Amino acid sequence: MTMASSSSSLIIISSLLLSLFLAVPISEAEPTAPLVAGLSWNFYKSKCPKVESIVRKQLKKIFKEDIGQAAGLLRLHFHDCFVQGCDASVLLDGSTSGPSEQDAPPNLTLRARAFQIINDLRERIHKECGRVVSCADIVAIAARDSVYLSGGPEYDVPLGRRDGLNFATRNATLQNLPAPTSNTTTLLRELAKKGFDATDVVALSGGHTVGLGHCTSFTSRLYPTQDPTMDKSFANKLKGICPTANSTSTTDLDIRTPNDFDNKYYVDLMNRQGLFTSDQDLYTDSRTRDIVTSFAVNETLFFEKFVHSMIKMSQLSVVTGKRGEIRANCSVRNTDNLYLYGVVEDDEETRAELR
Repeated sequence: MTMASSSSSLIIISSLLLSLFLAVPISEAEPTAPLVAGLSWNFYKSKCPKVESIVRKQLKKIFKEDIGQAAGLLRLHFHDCFVQGCDASVLLDGSTSGPSEQDAPPNLTLRARAFQIINDLRERIHKECGRVVSCADIVAIAARDSVYLSGGPEYDVPLGRRDGLNFATRNATLQNLPAPTSNTTTLLRELAKKGFDATDVVALSGGHTVGLGHCTSFTSRLYPTQDPTMDKSFANKLKGICPTANSTSTTDLDIRTPNDFDNKYYVDLMNRQGLFTSDQDLYTDSRTRDIVTSFAVNETLFFEKFVHSMIKMSQLSVVTGKRGEIRANCSVRNTDNLYLYGVVEDDEETRAELR
């Protein structure tokens, strides 16, 4: 362990061994979360049977060149679902009605490339099948493949979402995306409003096993005084990366295996090497500490709980049936899409949207 001292390493190893004999209070979860009405496991079986293979084939090419894009796509899915549901509203550009969700502070660090990848996938899918697959579903499939192609679990994604017609306000975005400076009490309270329990919170936080953190998201733990829950050698390394409180650099969220989707994030927390307050406090807080420990010593358990919580999250306030739309461009509502007005399409849905 590069950042921990030899003595702390022995403590952690002993703790890991001891935890194998502990009864850890993890909530019982079904193999898969129940489906929301309007979604199904084979929604595109007849309409677009190749949709998932198109996404995976393209993402394999992208990740071969830059595996870091996997974390960007996974984060995009989180930020979409947590704010007014998994409706691809985060993809919409701003309009005369106001700034988009992308302009809210929590979303300013979303990767621009992630938005480009989604729209490129949309173009490939619509070329193959016509305009039948929503941007919201493409985001969900891409997030799943980002997990799997970076070493995480393979799992099925329920499909059938439609794209929302409006983006959330700045205040709604701020209220629904807990800050990296949040403690466990805040996380548990805010995510309980969305139906998540403590196990879900810890499992979903495991998405931080890949990706980058911006200095301004954690320098309050370094300056003016160091957070006592942070390992000293780890803090010194971070001070080298972020020499001032307003530094603009980035660093890995998981110092052990930053590009692999695995359970090492939880090992980081046990060694007091969590980057954000929202990460490290999961191990500090007695309500979630044993869940962190259980995931650190059992990657299979973490994968199982992560999949359950992800499927649960991917169904938050989804738009289905005749509501919403299937966007022809992920960043623009169809009623604002001038291209659709210049092209005659045969499908009834398009004609209805443009009336």
